[in-house]
Amino acid sequence: MRVAIIIPNYNHTHAIERTLETLEPLGLPVFLVNDGSNEATCHLLMVLDAKYPWVTLLHHPFNRGKGAAVMTGLRAAYKAGFSHALQVDADGQHTLDDIPTLLSAANEHPEAVISGRPQYDDSVPKGRLYGRYITHFWVWVETLSFDIQDSMCGFRVYPLKATEALFLSEQLGERMDFDIEVLVKLYWRGVDVIHVPTAVIYPEDGVSHFQGFADNVRISALHTRLFFGMLKRLPSLLGRGRKQTHWSSISERGSYWGIKLLAESYRFGGHWLCRAIMYPVIAYFFMTGGAARKASIEFLERVQALEPNHPQLQPRVSWRHSLKHFLAFGNAALDRIDAWCDRIKLSEVDFPERALLADMLTRGQGGVLLVSHLGNLELCRAISIHQRKVKVNVMVMTANAENFNKVLKQLNPDSDLNLIHINELDPSTSIMLADKIAAGELVVIAGDRTASGNAGRVVEVPFLGETAPFPQGPFILASLLDCPVFLMFCLREQGRYRVHVEPFADTLKGPRAGRSERIQNAVERYAERLEHYARKEPLQWFNFFDFWRRGQ
Repeated sequence: MRVAIIIPNYNHTHAIERTLETLEPLGLPVFLVNDGSNEATCHLLMVLDAKYPWVTLLHHPFNRGKGAAVMTGLRAAYKAGFSHALQVDADGQHTLDDIPTLLSAANEHPEAVISGRPQYDDSVPKGRLYGRYITHFWVWVETLSFDIQDSMCGFRVYPLKATEALFLSEQLGERMDFDIEVLVKLYWRGVDVIHVPTAVIYPEDGVSHFQGFADNVRISALHTRLFFGMLKRLPSLLGRGRKQTHWSSISERGSYWGIKLLAESYRFGGHWLCRAIMYPVIAYFFMTGGAARKASIEFLERVQALEPNHPQLQPRVSWRHSLKHFLAFGNAALDRIDAWCDRIKLSEVDFPERALLADMLTRGQGGVLLVSHLGNLELCRAISIHQRKVKVNVMVMTANAENFNKVLKQLNPDSDLNLIHINELDPSTSIMLADKIAAGELVVIAGDRTASGNAGRVVEVPFLGETAPFPQGPFILASLLDCPVFLMFCLREQGRYRVHVEPFADTLKGPRAGRSERIQNAVERYAERLEHYARKEPLQWFNFFDFWRRGQ
């Protein structure tokens, strides 16, 4: 792999010399493209060209735009015999220490574009940040995938054979629309896009050449063209092969800023604005999520086979029932935000078994709640029993727990819901949770999803007519905590939420000799109750993957 660096420059003087000094230890040649800069900038660039023998300075006689400058650099590198080119902006925004990581990814995936995925600090202008998320949405539509997580970051490694083929056959935008267009069109041609997290800062003395009105009009026109281009390529895009991945490896469709944007939108327009936005978003997920749609239909068919007269599944399960399934998920998400903001009151949630938990917590005794992804778990925050706040700790297996915690606190500073990210069960996890139980807190553990890479740590038990893998971990953890264990489900029934709480065990702890049989029995009982409620409310089953496949 032969790599060159491309730096487009239009009147950037404050950071370019520092950028070149930082790049020098890498020993990579640089194509520095002067995009019609003013006289002072031209002079500085020529001085730097003379100072660094590994820099090749290219000139545009007039300003053509960032995209044109990048294309000039990419084509020059290709003609010089390089296989890959790393694009770096001249304004000092990029974290150049991440270059080895990008190059390593390019070496591992030489046919792919390796793109930075920005991790912003507080210096980012909010208007530009929110605009990026609008672009993200349209790029997801234009590619019918979530593979392109950020299409505007100019910190990328391009495979030059692929870019040259594109440039020879199509005319691309030459200004701020280039970064988006080149990525989408390379993706259309079968080039994968792989992302590497990278910090991005906006220096106080930085110079931006983004022309608000003109560039936004230009980008809007681009998205219109790309949308109709997507329609022409619909069969090939829908047929593009995707690996079946473990559920916990699926991107959560949004970083901290994406979740924060949703929270701000809710604050601005409330529930009904979010609901209006939800329908096209859910429709998009439904159209593009082939694996999720297939899993939805197969699950509903399983329920109908056992409950042939179920009123929600008449006359026969079809795509219409699956769409209702997706919409139920969207409605639950909105109710979840309402719950976080305390806009769903206790009087709106039926909780007849409240006393089961109240008696235990009044004694200062903590406990474990075994839950699932059936129904709306967040509504279980209604366990503010006897006007007394209860600390609820929810175990999650996805890395965005900290982000959700931050947003929870912004939506509701008084939130007593704490999401704890765990990779695997270890002694430190058990000790931490034991302390919380001793403090009279509740620990919530989902028992229906296996952990990535732990295919062997499962128990196969009957579920909806076929054996399915359930994780051992939640039940082992509950036994180590040696405390009362309850089952909890929160389902929407006849227009109201109903919390179901059932005693499961005074403790799952017991002699070591019989632990395997004890765990097996506990998982079987859990699966039996999960099936009972899933057959009652199948459209509230929110595991949109092949639940019966080992390794899920």
